[in-house]
Amino acid sequence: MASAAAAARSLPTRAPLLIRLLSPRRLAARTPRRFRCCCSAPAQPHRPGGRRLRGELRSRAMSNSTNSTVLAESVVAGSRGDVELLPFVNDKHGGVIVEMTTPMDPQLFSASLKASLLKWREQGIRGVWIKLPISLANLIQHAVEEGFWYHHAEETYLMLAYWLPATTHTLPVNATHRVGVGAFVMNDKREVLAVQEKSGVLRGLGVWKFPTGVVEPGEDINIGAVREVKEETGIDTEFVEVLAFRQSHKAFFDKSDLFFVCMLRPLSFDITKQESEIEAAQWMPVEEFAAQPFVKKHELVKYILDIGLAKVDKDYAGFSPILIKSAFTDKKSFFYMNRRDLDKASGSSTTQQND
Repeated sequence: MASAAAAARSLPTRAPLLIRLLSPRRLAARTPRRFRCCCSAPAQPHRPGGRRLRGELRSRAMSNSTNSTVLAESVVAGSRGDVELLPFVNDKHGGVIVEMTTPMDPQLFSASLKASLLKWREQGIRGVWIKLPISLANLIQHAVEEGFWYHHAEETYLMLAYWLPATTHTLPVNATHRVGVGAFVMNDKREVLAVQEKSGVLRGLGVWKFPTGVVEPGEDINIGAVREVKEETGIDTEFVEVLAFRQSHKAFFDKSDLFFVCMLRPLSFDITKQESEIEAAQWMPVEEFAAQPFVKKHELVKYILDIGLAKVDKDYAGFSPILIKSAFTDKKSFFYMNRRDLDKASGSSTTQQND
């Protein structure tokens, strides 16, 4: 009792409020009963490029963690151990994941978080992830005050991260690339499918370009290319190959960009343009398309045209998708490869696994 009283006297001004809030009766009324948990991305080696920022984050986390430890110890002692830890699951990399789904009193959340960090540090836990939905945005400040930083955000949630050891963190960075596709589609009349866009840098310039778009989350490249052509032009197509790809940096909101050039075979020919995004769409003679000043000036478009024609007229092989199984899960994924040359080199035919 003496040690608990001494600890309580050492608390900041609002600590008595915390102790009162955390009485067994109040805890029973306020503690949330249901939480869901998610999986985190696998840890990756530390990259030198983020050393300065990560060092600052580590310093801030270490500074805050000292205060957090002292206060958490005092709160737990003052409430006789009645502070419950935040519900969590262990990830595969020595960390824990907390997914908040139920409203919680901010002060109670703060106290539970402090106590949780203290316990996890004692257990040798390394990374801590907290997923907060928009509806619980009022808890963000309390997590940040403990040293958490923003890792990434989506439409409905914010993911916060924290590193407990006194070392530079090795948590994986947020997604670094977005994935785009461009479609080379040619009919038997040697006409390519071309569009003019209603928005973007080419709006109102009268420039004809290949259909392009961004792959959606969880969507395969080959599926995304077929979908984009259908949405923009109404043309049904069959995916043939990835002909080439380009990587660029500092593109959309400073993210890097991977752009895959895809060869598609038309299955229909009557165009129905997308009213919201496409100004015009047509089957355009390839010579007329190539004669545009924009194509002659723009190296990427010129290469797409050259590679597409090489695939149609000459001996050019791109990358075809084959379904492969993972050694770790039951999920299948597409592996893109030059199947034709592999078959030649091995003297056999590559078999696509469909079951």
